[in-house]
Amino acid sequence: MDLRALRTFLLIPLFGAACARGAPPPAAGPAPLPSPAPSAAASTAPAARSTPAAARRLPAWVERSNEHAKVLLDVLVRFSPERAGYLGVERADREISDLSPGVEAQKRAAYRAAIVELQKRRETEKDPAVAEDLQILLDAADRAVRSSELEEKHSVTYVNVTGLVFEGISNLLDDRVPPARRAAARTRLRRYAGMEAGYVPIAEQAMSRLLQDLEKPGLLAPPRMEIERHLATNARVREGIGELFRKYGISGHDEPLAALDRQLEAYDAALRDDVLPRARTDFALPRPLYAFALESHGVDLPPAELTPLAHAAFEDLTAQMQELSVSVARARKLPGSDYRDVLRALKKEQLVGEAILPHYEARLAQIEDIIRKERLVTLPERPARIRLGTAAESAESPAPHMRPPRLIGNQGEEGEFVLPLSLPGPPGAGDELQKVDDFTHAAASWTLTAHEARPGHELQFASLVERGVSIARAVFAMNSANVEGWGVYSEALVFPFMPPDGQLVSLQYRLLRAARAFLDPELQAGKITPAAARAFLEQEVVLSAPFAQSEVERYTFRAPGQATSYFYGFTRLMELRAEVESMMGPRFDAQRFHDFVLAQGILPPKLLRKAVFERFVEAQPER
Repeated sequence: MDLRALRTFLLIPLFGAACARGAPPPAAGPAPLPSPAPSAAASTAPAARSTPAAARRLPAWVERSNEHAKVLLDVLVRFSPERAGYLGVERADREISDLSPGVEAQKRAAYRAAIVELQKRRETEKDPAVAEDLQILLDAADRAVRSSELEEKHSVTYVNVTGLVFEGISNLLDDRVPPARRAAARTRLRRYAGMEAGYVPIAEQAMSRLLQDLEKPGLLAPPRMEIERHLATNARVREGIGELFRKYGISGHDEPLAALDRQLEAYDAALRDDVLPRARTDFALPRPLYAFALESHGVDLPPAELTPLAHAAFEDLTAQMQELSVSVARARKLPGSDYRDVLRALKKEQLVGEAILPHYEARLAQIEDIIRKERLVTLPERPARIRLGTAAESAESPAPHMRPPRLIGNQGEEGEFVLPLSLPGPPGAGDELQKVDDFTHAAASWTLTAHEARPGHELQFASLVERGVSIARAVFAMNSANVEGWGVYSEALVFPFMPPDGQLVSLQYRLLRAARAFLDPELQAGKITPAAARAFLEQEVVLSAPFAQSEVERYTFRAPGQATSYFYGFTRLMELRAEVESMMGPRFDAQRFHDFVLAQGILPPKLLRKAVFERFVEAQPER
């Protein structure tokens, strides 16, 4: 799942990403969550049928929990309407973010008022499941306050306005959004451009606030490399905004779009002339900000404990890859058997143009057959969606990703696996997008499809809608560790059934996740330079130059700390699986275990572990 999609769903904007992490559970155990019926031990059992959430009756406790969640949704609509709308809160569709001075203080006041109200409800709630959800909501609101305080204390408010506008418009102009909702994009566009009464152009708001903050002593200016990246790609993203309005035939967009284009170009000119000379040449976050970033993304190990684990995993994975590459090289009659050389040979077998999408669709069908035959997890009856990304999407989200479905008031909207075909070039090379070889070779399609589609993120998010998970557990408990942990775990589920070349690339991606977990903190600590990190990723992980560049940007300014969550979340989920399997012995059923995990919503590791031992282990029948 990519950063933009994850950021859209998470509550707290933080350093270009976002977070919402659950806290320790209340003393009382929750009531049983809705769980899927146990599956018969046969691959021919019918799959679960997808049903729009609005068409089902939710359990009473979920409905009551969702009423409590509206307290935070109201705050989200007010201060992050683009995200609220993408979640499914339709009353936010025409609203836009307020970037005016003083808005952060207003936001903190709103969240503190929400905390008071939710705490009052928490103290009187008798149902343990609802009480646990109230605690999730309280923790999310508390993090929102702390995030705002830390950012205001340490750094200026820098917003990539072009990216914000693209997100706000593309969230509405999407094949999965009904035409009636798409029409709101025109109003949102006019408000971005300041063409409605009471609205100042958003680009003017952002620049005014940025220049004001730059005059305050002690605040960190944005990193130079971040501004240079945005200046290199914003023109292409602006083109993408216009393409969306034309694609969906939204009338009346020409005048406000032309005005907005001029405003965004002026914003970029001011960045280049007035802000870039004052930008900082380093990128490291102050220690309190980086520690909070890790916590927010669900990583509760300090770097001093995380990095040795990641280094050890990296060494173990390279040994596994080297052993496997010998057999792959022999089967393919390659001249060398070093895993790096074998991976480079595999990447030469590129899929081209119209062959790419059918290949991924066929690979998904193969994986689904494996899932059914091996009883790994229960699949929906409906097909998963896969599509190729546009150039603007590739500039904003330079990695394969899953665009989640509508989570609130879902009417049948589905998630979709998006595959970019190009990545932004290095800053200074204009806005050209560079072709990459990491995602469009046959061996890579195994692990990418397992991670982004099924049994990975597409199934993970579909389960939130189709099982009727509470808003607290589907939205406000979500963080990167529990989302991406499942994605990497899904690759591991399919791994034993992949061909050797697919296994080698799957291990390569797992190697990347281990590298992220030490490169990210080591870059932030100044133990390695961006150039050295890029070279390491190209040489030892065998990434293309554009992919390695986008990785380093992720660690330095796109979302410091977030990249560590893949390794950490996967490690915790594998530990949980091993512990449960050891304890249950012959009673352990992998399909039931995975169905149960998905039925809990996207919970942090501690809450998931509690649920598994309290409501899964003891409930399974003796064999």
